Amino acid sequence: MTIIAVSRTSPDPLALPADAAQAGVGPRVPAPRNGDQRPDDSMNSVLGKAQLILEAFTAADDVLSLSGLVRRSGVPKATVHRLAQELLRWGMLERADGGYRLGLRLFELGLRVPRQRILREAALPYMEDLLVATQETIHLAVHEGLEVLYIEKIIMHRGLSAQSRVAGRLPLYCTATGKVLLAFSAPSLFEALCRSGLAPLTRHTITSPALLAEQLARVHAEHLAIECEETRLGYASLAVPVFGGSGILAGALSITAPTCRMNVPKMAGLLRAAAVGITRTLRLAG
Repeated sequence: MTIIAVSRTSPDPLALPADAAQAGVGPRVPAPRNGDQRPDDSMNSVLGKAQLILEAFTAADDVLSLSGLVRRSGVPKATVHRLAQELLRWGMLERADGGYRLGLRLFELGLRVPRQRILREAALPYMEDLLVATQETIHLAVHEGLEVLYIEKIIMHRGLSAQSRVAGRLPLYCTATGKVLLAFSAPSLFEALCRSGLAPLTRHTITSPALLAEQLARVHAEHLAIECEETRLGYASLAVPVFGGSGILAGALSITAPTCRMNVPKMAGLLRAAAVGITRTLRLAG
């Protein structure tokens, strides 16, 4: 069996990697993305204020108090209270434990998004086959702004339970899915990413634009990205592109496993076969 790196003891999947902690990487309120208003601009409209309130919730939050929403959003307390009542009526927020949580109406609307729904429905049967064949964590991702956005993730009981999540984001430059998305996107995306900076998540993260450009050229030529411990120590990922009916990049499909279990030739073959199946399904649907 081909192993891509010397076996290391896998870290606690619920702990933040030591390298990331040293680099100051950790849970944060998402920064405004491409096309988003800046927070100061958002204050000038009711919808902008509602956006700031909803985006005050992070993946680590179940419930936020009124004071927490005020602090996170920067919106005045009276305005937060008034808009929260509207959001409660719309189902965007729900009451819970004396505070607020995101409402099921947001979940319902999110599942109607065509880009996510069509790709996910086409990919899920092949992802399930990959899960059975590899017994490892399978991801499906698209790019949003300068980040990877995961739209599906399936795991075995021993799979990677933290770091990535459905509707979660990770950097484009240090994930296998992100490298695929970069390699098959317009050069302007790479340029914007480099201008924003390549902060290390671990000591193995590639932070040189020149080295990243060389790697992306190989990814484009081979239709395969390999990431080893750039995002999380002890783990590696393989990813391949998935194309839509028009031949345009639709997303990236990946396998993530401990480095000691990553059999590159076997898993790359399985990934490529799954990607062909997903692409065929998308073409028939479109």
